[in-house]
Amino acid sequence: MTTKDLNVQFLRGVIITTEKNIRIYYTKAPVLIFGLLFPLFLFLAFYLGREVDLSCFFPGFLAMSLFFTASSVGPLITPWEKQAGTYERLLSFPVNINTLILGDTTAGMIFGILISLVVLMVGLVFLGLRVNFFLLIFGTLLASFCFSSLGILLASPSARAPSHIMMLSSLVRFPLIFISGIFIPLGNLQGVGKAVSYLSPITYLVDIFNLGFKDKSFISPVVDFVALFAFSIIFVFLSNRFHRRNLIKGL
Repeated sequence: MTTKDLNVQFLRGVIITTEKNIRIYYTKAPVLIFGLLFPLFLFLAFYLGREVDLSCFFPGFLAMSLFFTASSVGPLITPWEKQAGTYERLLSFPVNINTLILGDTTAGMIFGILISLVVLMVGLVFLGLRVNFFLLIFGTLLASFCFSSLGILLASPSARAPSHIMMLSSLVRFPLIFISGIFIPLGNLQGVGKAVSYLSPITYLVDIFNLGFKDKSFISPVVDFVALFAFSIIFVFLSNRFHRRNLIKGL
């Protein structure tokens, strides 16, 4: 089999895996709860009763929405399939770990983009916001891949119960939200708080969206995109390594 045939087979496997995930997991209750309801309720808890300019807060809310939606599919897929006994069956087909990881990541990425488009349209229509579409499109594409790959990484522990992985996912995702500059602007952070915020990939998307909507940026756009790309590579690499290790151990 030639290299071209192998590449075509790999791409076909990714597409089929993505399609399978879309059909099965987009309507699962944990995805809808953790991907849609949590960010909405978190936003309402922060916004209601406060004198906050919604147009100023919108870039952060859009970034938070993309983060939760893109990272909510991945933590469900692997443990659900291991519990159902279909994970090993998938690997018996002409696919490998890389195919499954990229297919799962693409499914989460598409889910995040679709929901974020709805949030964006609501903001553009009702708030009359102006936006730099170049920054918005490329920032959304790169960040959705990054956040989705984080979700796949969170699914790498050997637990077969989806509830265990979703609990772990919440323990990781919520701290990342609160240190990302969404609720407290980066310009207002000092010392340790500002240093810790750079450890969250959401920080860089919030900065990109702030530049796209408000022409304000605390970090260079080049640094923002490079950081999101670097986080993506790290998440995919670690996902691949952990999933392979569990497969070798039979977990």
